[in-house]
Amino acid sequence: MGELRLRKVIGARYYNSFGVAKVSESNGSSTLMSSPRDTVGHGSHTASTAAGSIVHNASYYGLGLGAARGGSPTSRLAIYKACSEEGCSGADLLKGIDDAVRDGVDIISISIGISSVFQMDFVSDPIAIGAFHATQRGVLVVCSGGNDGPFPFSVVNSAPWIFTVGASTIDRDFQSTVVLRNGQTFQGSAISFSKLNRSRLWPLVFAGDIPVSPSSREEARNCYPGSLNAAKAARKIVVCLEDDPIVTRKVKKLVVESLGAKGMIFVDQQSKSSALDAGDFPFIEVNSSVGNQILAYINSTSRDSDLFLCPLLRIVGNDRKPRASILTSVGVPGVRPAPVVAYFSSRGPGGLTQSILKPDVVAPGVNILASVIPTNMTGQVPAGKKASMFAIKSGTSMACPHVTGAAASIKAAHPHWTSSMIKSALMTTASTINNIGKQVTNTSGMSATPLDAGSGEIHPTRALDPGLVYETHPHDHFDFLCYYGYSHAQISSISGTNYSCPSNSSEILISNLNYPSISISKLQRQNFTTRRASRTLTNVGPSVDAIYTVTVEAPNSLSVEVTPQKLIFSANATRLSYDAEFTVKGAETGYQFGSITWSDGAHIPI
Repeated sequence: MGELRLRKVIGARYYNSFGVAKVSESNGSSTLMSSPRDTVGHGSHTASTAAGSIVHNASYYGLGLGAARGGSPTSRLAIYKACSEEGCSGADLLKGIDDAVRDGVDIISISIGISSVFQMDFVSDPIAIGAFHATQRGVLVVCSGGNDGPFPFSVVNSAPWIFTVGASTIDRDFQSTVVLRNGQTFQGSAISFSKLNRSRLWPLVFAGDIPVSPSSREEARNCYPGSLNAAKAARKIVVCLEDDPIVTRKVKKLVVESLGAKGMIFVDQQSKSSALDAGDFPFIEVNSSVGNQILAYINSTSRDSDLFLCPLLRIVGNDRKPRASILTSVGVPGVRPAPVVAYFSSRGPGGLTQSILKPDVVAPGVNILASVIPTNMTGQVPAGKKASMFAIKSGTSMACPHVTGAAASIKAAHPHWTSSMIKSALMTTASTINNIGKQVTNTSGMSATPLDAGSGEIHPTRALDPGLVYETHPHDHFDFLCYYGYSHAQISSISGTNYSCPSNSSEILISNLNYPSISISKLQRQNFTTRRASRTLTNVGPSVDAIYTVTVEAPNSLSVEVTPQKLIFSANATRLSYDAEFTVKGAETGYQFGSITWSDGAHIPI
């Protein structure tokens, strides 16, 4: 293990098309950007999540204490630093991917993505182009799906040759406690190393009550920069709302902290599930139900204040001096239900085509502990402590390397499997059931759909033995480009080949790509009442002789017929095909979901 740690990183490259360098204040050097070293902690966090060696007693200043390890701790890492604090150059991204392929990597993990508002088409997006080249050469490319959720059409990196990953929670949370003078206590999400305690309570004030001219009460209650009266906020715990989320909670925390406040209670009407790292500053994030009770407590001393999140809230109590304290954060294990699709995780369908279901899967991406480059950033290091070698971060950037690590473990167990076989194994064995035995939900408590979670939460152990897999080949992706409507010149440009498109190319044929999920777009009575999708399965189970039977779950408004209903594999028939015919039989509109399950009694590819 010692030798592995010394040789964990076996190569590193950096790219700097911007031609700029960050000057070190200590010695005036300009080497940070002219180096593959991580400067912000993002790359080291994702790399260690994918393939970090086992580290015992790892924690973030005591939070998350335990053994930390990457998804594939025996794998090696090659690092390609294509981004800087100034952004990511498309040329650098392409160069990095191409270099990785030439260096002989098995899997490329990319925790990068453009905003869904600005996403480019498949032949213009440097990540899509680079991933296309990598996939054609047998390299699996895993990408984060974006953090623009929970809005539909927000998923990015959605090309069919990319393994697109959304984020989910784990069964651990980090919480602080707010203590009110009237004896009430409430828990909320936070990573805060508060030095406050129960024995001394501080004045509690609602931000909407302390605006500074010319700011409005609405701006003040949302803690806009420059909206609060500094004298009235100093040495008090300030309650801020997010009924106008233009300003992020991190900025609001900095606004309140800069005024000399003793702490901040952030009332979020939508639980975001990821804890904000507030450093030493006392901070807690509570939901609207708890927020209403805290505001009612404050309102009990000022009946004419505009404090309500809910107009039906009844004023209670008679404490004329509202005071509170915010305690330091603690880890809370055994959270139920889990996983939950993260609020921020970008949702499908894909903005470029609805005939490929995206995201493909979800994986842990909320409050993830992993190693980072130590930083002495002000406010992030508790007083008297050294900079931590670990950090707790959230995002689909954190979910992506979980899938990368799982894929690397599968590749180690099955070195001859192609990238599409590994992708299929992880998708068809993914779980849609949480730790209380019910359907995985989103943060609103509603059942997550495939547009939220794709095929579900990855199950790496089960994926080692999927039974059957869906394989795709280079020509399948060429056909996709043809079906999508690209010209011969455009396809030649991205592929570097003189590929001729099928004569019957049409967008509706995209659903025939041998993908591990099926998505039928525009299936309506007035357009296409019946559509057919074909798939081919490859037997990779322990027995060459296997019989699989099909089970179909379909919504009431749709008829789904699969033929044949039984697949009989043998030494002479390792690859077998089936057709699924979809027919509209009801007037129900919108997205409908179901499943096609093949089982031999032991393996259940879905």
